[in-house]
Amino acid sequence: MFNCKFKFYVSMEEATSLKSVQTIYINFASLRRRPHCPGTGRCHQKHQSSVFVQWDSPKHLKNLMGYYIDGRVVGSKEWFPCNHKPFKHNRFVVHGLVPGETYVFRVQAVNVFGLSEESQESSPITVEPALSTPSAPFGITMLSCDGSSMTVAWSKPKTCGGSKINAYYLDKRNADTLAWKEVNLQGSPRESVEKLTEGTFYEFKVTAANMAGVGVPSAPSVPMKCDAWTMDTPGPPYDLGFSEVRSHSLVLLWKAPVYAGASAVSGYIVEMAKKGSKDFVALNEEAVSHRYMQVSGLEEGQSYVFKVRAVNNSGPGKGSLVSEPVCAKALPGTQEIMAGVDDETGDVFLSLEACEISETSKFVWSKNYSPIGEYELVGLVVHLLTFTNPDKDDLGRYSVAVTDTDGVSSSHTLTEDALNTMLELSYAIRHPVVPLKHGLNYEILEKGHVRFWLQAVKLSSAVSYRFIVNDKEVTSGEGHKISHDVATGVIQMTVESFTRANEGTYTVQITDGKAKAQSSLVLVGDVFKAALKEAEFQRKEHIRKQGPHFSEYLYFTVTEDCTVLLNCKVANVKKETSFHWYKEDDEIVPETPPNVTSGACSLPIPNFSRKEQGVFKAMLSDDRGKDTSAIDISGQVFDEIINALAQVAGASASDLVLQCTPEGIRLQCYMKYYTEEMKTVWKHKSSKIASSEKMRIGGTSEMAWMQICDPSDKEKGSYTIEISDGVQTHSRTFDLSGQGTAVHNRGRVVGGLPDVVTIMEHKSLSLTCTVWGDPTPEVTWFKNEQEVASTEHTKVMFDGGKFASLVINQVTPEDSGKYSINVRNKYGGEFVEITVSVYRHGESIPETKLGQSGQNACGVYVYCDLSFNVGFLQVQRQLHLPKYMYDSYLK
Repeated sequence: MFNCKFKFYVSMEEATSLKSVQTIYINFASLRRRPHCPGTGRCHQKHQSSVFVQWDSPKHLKNLMGYYIDGRVVGSKEWFPCNHKPFKHNRFVVHGLVPGETYVFRVQAVNVFGLSEESQESSPITVEPALSTPSAPFGITMLSCDGSSMTVAWSKPKTCGGSKINAYYLDKRNADTLAWKEVNLQGSPRESVEKLTEGTFYEFKVTAANMAGVGVPSAPSVPMKCDAWTMDTPGPPYDLGFSEVRSHSLVLLWKAPVYAGASAVSGYIVEMAKKGSKDFVALNEEAVSHRYMQVSGLEEGQSYVFKVRAVNNSGPGKGSLVSEPVCAKALPGTQEIMAGVDDETGDVFLSLEACEISETSKFVWSKNYSPIGEYELVGLVVHLLTFTNPDKDDLGRYSVAVTDTDGVSSSHTLTEDALNTMLELSYAIRHPVVPLKHGLNYEILEKGHVRFWLQAVKLSSAVSYRFIVNDKEVTSGEGHKISHDVATGVIQMTVESFTRANEGTYTVQITDGKAKAQSSLVLVGDVFKAALKEAEFQRKEHIRKQGPHFSEYLYFTVTEDCTVLLNCKVANVKKETSFHWYKEDDEIVPETPPNVTSGACSLPIPNFSRKEQGVFKAMLSDDRGKDTSAIDISGQVFDEIINALAQVAGASASDLVLQCTPEGIRLQCYMKYYTEEMKTVWKHKSSKIASSEKMRIGGTSEMAWMQICDPSDKEKGSYTIEISDGVQTHSRTFDLSGQGTAVHNRGRVVGGLPDVVTIMEHKSLSLTCTVWGDPTPEVTWFKNEQEVASTEHTKVMFDGGKFASLVINQVTPEDSGKYSINVRNKYGGEFVEITVSVYRHGESIPETKLGQSGQNACGVYVYCDLSFNVGFLQVQRQLHLPKYMYDSYLK
């Protein structure tokens, strides 16, 4: 049947129907996926009537259920089954075999589709007789002596003969005689021999016995002298053994010495040598306190021998007998201990799958290499060590050794993190829960609805749940909508009208098969008030958004030219919607009317300063309603705007520029915009400068400056301006260390010019002054900031590098204005302004301003205006006089 091909048609009964289109061919042989053949079996027989069979797994293990093992006596054609249900492991112990017979074995794999082909037959193996006597003990050593007795010990036989060793026979003799005398019958490989003669040499031999009888005796020991041990150092450790032998490591075990010496044993020194070598090397510099050692770094396939010395306060004692050689090579198929949790019971366990076993084998489990139990498991190759209520006391290194094998053993360190992980899994198995991705939470929806929800990692279609509010179950109905989504695992309840009555505790109880879960949310006090406030806000927001409204309320930005913009965004507007700006209650009409249909409106505020503080409002309205947005430009908001301006201005700040003035020196820093509200600091040699008559600090909208009046040598040094924007500080520095010559030799006006001139039209005006500088300065005249060129009407003269003149012939009203002279050389210069007013014949002479005083470092000076008439010319001159001269002038 499985090699046939089929095709199918489908038609409807009791109806008019055409035959369906034929299906494709289906080859059932292609659907049959029997497992591949296992590898050839390998057989070992150690004890009694059993054989250990091991094989390689097939290549593909998908859907594999296990194996069937068959056996056959060599010479017979009949196969007999060794197991009657699939065995899951690839090693099996066959029992009940006849001693003396020779057997072969084969293996088949099985899955849901059937059996695989049989494996090749194993090599023949002959079953040894059921029981034999033990082999000879060995390694007899003396552990202590008090002058009349000795304690001796020996190593167990390498083979036990298929049954437990139940006795040891110890014999002794004087070393100079041939006759042996039985000491006694002993059940353990250690004996205290009494009634000895001090100073006499004795020899010992040991014979082991089991159910089959007494084995062969050991070789006689070396002669041992019966002298009392009085040394302060310890006696020899004994019974050296090995565990967990691998290709590059092993664990060495030993027993403590019987004779401790003058003080208690504090530790042990382990020495190692390659087989055949007498060059022993100590493996540890400091003594270890425990009686085992993990030895690593071994060469694979190399054999080694070991000996151990005990240490006390007096030093290291006698060395143990050299151990039997051990080869650094793992047994074929060696497995390690696995830690896990039982899927059904939730028990935490350690397990070992033995690669070799016999009928008499036992699993000997140890913690930190101290035995905790022996377990006889006939025919099983996997053993579990199950923990009962494990806790931190169970942490440590666990090892297991399988007796009557070639050294099957392994170890595993149980750490706190691993135990905690397994305990969590154990609890989850014993107490199944519906895992939650998110516990019960809430969110405020538009219209002020409140949604309570949680999300499970996974839900089945059979899930059931209940919402309980203040100990009362709530069902889906008016005012509440309850639902769930299996695909997302979300369970939710929406409350449409959220009021003060909804304060309380919300709980969801979930049942999904055997698993359960519960999640609660306490919504009381300040938390509830915040939720209620948000719900009411969203309800009002929903109503507000039915008409024209602000989608983004007023906020500020600063442009690259340092203009402050108040911005907002609007929505649900139409052409008829009006928009108005206000500061406090006064409407602001911007040059460019706002365009609400663009969705955004802005109000520019140039030259921002403290006078702009106040509440700015934007109002939006039409026949559907109105909305208002406000921003209070004061306090923190004002500071944030100033910082934003300082960020742009500070980044654009120029280097400090030196400008000489009549009063002294001015340091200037140009930037895109400056206002005194910016956090600006001037420093001299790292010291902050405060504004004073000597050091004046000020600025314009385009620059910040600092004036040094009448500078002297102590004003030399480095000057810095720092502009802080709240995040970073923008600094500019100028060094005045070598500027003394510049101050004294710069070009300047020595005297002769008035500050204000009033003159009648058609007269001639001569503005003459004395200038000085080294080198001789250049002189330039300006009118209303435009350079004056020499013409017939206006003559510019500079005589002898000392006298500068500007002569205007036949002045007219058009000659009125602000005149200035710029006197400058390479060290700097001075800029002096003169105001000229031309009045017509018959008009009154314009009024002039008088009087202002000041003080500099040299004493008190008075700035006074002298006004006098010379014919038709009225001159007002500002003089810079010492105070005593001014007082005399007043008198």
